Amino acid sequence: MIDEKKRSEYAAAKRRTYVSNLIFDIIIYIVLAFVVITTVYPFWNTIAISLNDGLDSLKGGIKFFPRKFTWKNYQDLFVTPRIFNAGIISVTRTVLQTILSVFCTSMLAYALSRKEFVIRKSLTTVLVISMYVNAGLIPGYMLIKNLHLLGKYSVYIIPCLVDIFNFILVRTYINGLPDSFVESARIDGANEFKIYMSIIMPLAIPSIAMISLFTAVNAWTSWFDTYMYCSDKPRLHSLQYVLMSFLQQSQNQSSSAADANSMAVAAGAGSTASKSTPISIRSSITMVATLPILVVYPFVQKYFVVGMTIGGVKE
Repeated sequence: MIDEKKRSEYAAAKRRTYVSNLIFDIIIYIVLAFVVITTVYPFWNTIAISLNDGLDSLKGGIKFFPRKFTWKNYQDLFVTPRIFNAGIISVTRTVLQTILSVFCTSMLAYALSRKEFVIRKSLTTVLVISMYVNAGLIPGYMLIKNLHLLGKYSVYIIPCLVDIFNFILVRTYINGLPDSFVESARIDGANEFKIYMSIIMPLAIPSIAMISLFTAVNAWTSWFDTYMYCSDKPRLHSLQYVLMSFLQQSQNQSSSAADANSMAVAAGAGSTASKSTPISIRSSITMVATLPILVVYPFVQKYFVVGMTIGGVKE
């Protein structure tokens, strides 16, 4: 009798645990589904508007799918010389800034991670303070002007050669590497640059891949430096700056929204011609500016793994 009572109590407790876990899982899935929907919907809605007829988009009401499917928004976008040139500027600055910034930042991180470098703590303190204490917008502009970088392509590259936050990440990772790697290389006669290129950089691939993604995203999405230093040079306008210009233009055209809406109604009543409008072009540019990051990220994410040096050296 006692054994049967214990078994029944155990079975009841097991059922209660199963029911409570099931309820908890259902709540978690509901919350996660809500988060996914609220995150994905704005992006999906932008895709639908970018693939919809421009005049029809002015009527509003587009949710998940375009009412009048068309590629004209993208066609008009890619035949515009300003967009094509801005895309080239954004791609080249992203590639160059990522390569040079990651190289300089990681090399500085290696130099200031060496214990034999006497003033490494003082220099690190100065660099960290500069990350928190900024001189301000006007002194920064005057510095760029005195360096004769205004209206030049190099203004996208030179000020971004070293990122302090990325420097801290890489230096922290390098500090976790065994000193035996460096000591063995020095015994073999390797100089510091060869040690950095042949040993430290391959071992620090996870941190380097991480700061590469950070740098690339920041360079690709940046528009304020174009606004500050190259706004009077259309040939140096980045894709994000052109997107910002379209956004500003569409806001300035709010006074003529009623006329545009009347055009949309008239077009819907009898005309079948497709026409691009600021809202459709804006959505198209948003997709063009976002897709490269979405394509690159999955390939970089696999490097976000730590512990590549486990088993490399046995102390």
